[in-house]
Order: sequence, then C-alpha cells, then structure tokens
Amino acid sequence: MAEHETLSRTTGATVLTLVVVACAAGLADALRRRVRLRRRARHHAGAESVPAPAHTHHGSPTIPRQRATGPSAETVRLTEAERDAFAVLVRRLSEGD
Repeated sequence: MAEHETLSRTTGATVLTLVVVACAAGLADALRRRVRLRRRARHHAGAESVPAPAHTHHGSPTIPRQRATGPSAETVRLTEAERDAFAVLVRRLSEGD
C-alpha cells in the first residue's frame, strides 16, 4: 500500500511540474512576442518610445483580430417557376419530419 501511495504522489508531482513548466513556457513566449511587436513598432515609426499597438492591451498579441463586419449579403432573383419549385421542395422536406 505504501508503495502505491508513493508512486501516486510521484506521478502527481511530475504531472503538476510538467503543467507548470508548460504554462511558464507559454507565458514566456507570449511576453517575447509582445516585446518583439513593440520593438518592431518603434523601428517602423522611427521614434524612441511608441505606445504598444492597441490589440496588445485588450487580448493576446498572438491571436489575430477578427473583422468587425461580415461578408456582404448575396441575393439571387428567382423566376416564378423557380419559386414554385422551391416551395414544393420545402413542403416535401417538412413532411418528412
């Protein structure tokens, strides 16, 4: 029984250590990228001190920003026969339930 408890504790400590190391590595990588972005911004601006880009303040700099608007709406004009055929298709599919 004592051998089993020792093995469980050793395994648990090992797993916990690996998780901590992985989190620390991820944090270090994110910080490294943030510093690299700031340096690049300073270099391109040609100034000594440039504030960090806006996206580094509100989220991870490793995730690209999403578009604020969606794609443009698409419309297709149907003839009367196409509308009737579509209505028949919808009726058939709804009856299948």
